Amino acid sequence: MNNPPHILIDARESGTSTGRYIDKLIEHIHAAAPDDYRFTVATKSHRVAALAKIAPNFDVQAADFKEFTFMQEQVKFNNWLKRQNADLVHFGKDHQPLLYTGAHVTTMHDLTTMRFTNPDKPFISYKAKQMVYKQLVKRVAQTSNHIITPTQFVKDDIITYTGVPEHKITVTHEAADAITEKPKPVPGVRQGQFIMYVGRPTPHKNLPRLIEAFKNLQQGAFPDLQLVLAGKLDNNYKALRQKTENEQIANIIYTDFITDGQLRWLYEQCAAYIFPSLSEGFGLPAVEAMKHGAPVVSSNATCLPEVCADAAEYFDPLNIDDMAETINKVLSDSQTRQDLIAAGYKRARDFSWQTMAQQTLDIYRETLAKA
Repeated sequence: MNNPPHILIDARESGTSTGRYIDKLIEHIHAAAPDDYRFTVATKSHRVAALAKIAPNFDVQAADFKEFTFMQEQVKFNNWLKRQNADLVHFGKDHQPLLYTGAHVTTMHDLTTMRFTNPDKPFISYKAKQMVYKQLVKRVAQTSNHIITPTQFVKDDIITYTGVPEHKITVTHEAADAITEKPKPVPGVRQGQFIMYVGRPTPHKNLPRLIEAFKNLQQGAFPDLQLVLAGKLDNNYKALRQKTENEQIANIIYTDFITDGQLRWLYEQCAAYIFPSLSEGFGLPAVEAMKHGAPVVSSNATCLPEVCADAAEYFDPLNIDDMAETINKVLSDSQTRQDLIAAGYKRARDFSWQTMAQQTLDIYRETLAKA
C-alpha cells in the first residue's frame, strides 16, 4: 500500500501502573505486524527509548504534554496532534484535548475517579477537578468515534452515565503475563504465613477495612498471620502505616517498591491474595495472582465477579466481618484453597494481550472505514 492509513497512539501514560495497558497494546499490535497501517506513538521523553525497543517499526515521538492541564494538554497537545495529520488517534485514557476534531478512539478504563477523593490531594482543588472531569467524561464519550472498555461492567457504567449507544463501545479484556524474573524473598515475610495485596492505597482500594478484617483474623485462629501491603510508600501509605503503628497492629508489612522477582515470590508463597476494592475497571492484580498460583479472595463489587468468575471466594467489601470470615474459610480449608488455585490457573488463561490487540486492530479498521 502506497499511503497506508496513519494511526497515532497516545501513550503518555507509558511506564506507570495505569500505563501497562497501553504498553502491552503497543507491544502486541507491533508483534501482529500490521503492514497496512503506519503507526506513530506519542509518549513522554523518558519513555521514548523503551517504546522504541518494543516497537522498532513504529515512529515513537516525544510528547511532553502534561495530562489534565489547560495550556499543555488542551492547547499545545491539540496543536501537536493536528500537525501529525493522523487518520486516527487512539487515546489510551479519557484525558485528551477536547477540541481535537479528528477521528479518534478512546479507552475508558473506569469512572472511579469521579466517585472517590484522594486524601493526598488538596480537598477543594481536587473536588473542583472532579467536577471538570465529570463533564470531560461525557464530552469524550460523545465525541469519540468509538470507545474501548476493559469489562462489560465499565461499558454498562459509561452507557448509564453518558447515554452513548451500546454499539459505540467494545469490551477488550486485559491480561496478565507470568513474571519471568527469578523469585526473590521479601525480607521479614514468612513463607506461606501471609495474605497480601498489591497496589495503591487510595480510598476505593478499601485497605482500612482489610486491616480491620486482618485484626479479626489475628484475634481468632491466626495470631501469627502477616499482612503484606506491596506498593510504593507514597503519602497515603505513610499515613496508613502511621495509623496502624499508633493502634499497635502487629505483623503488617509495608514493602515500599519491590522488584518483579519479589512480587513473583509473594504471589507464589502467599496463603491468599486479597482484593478488597470498592471499585475497579478490570482488576489486573487478581489475574496476575491467579497466573502465579495464589488463591484469590475478592470483593464482590463492580467488575470483579466478571473478571474473577468462579476463581475467587467473594465478600461484601463494606462488611468487615464477612471479609474476615471469607478469608478465614480459604485459610482454614485446604480443599477450598486447592480448588481456587486450579480455577485461577484456568481463568487466567482466558485473558490474552494478543487477543486484546487484535480486537483493537479490528476497531481501528472499522472506525477508519466509517470516518
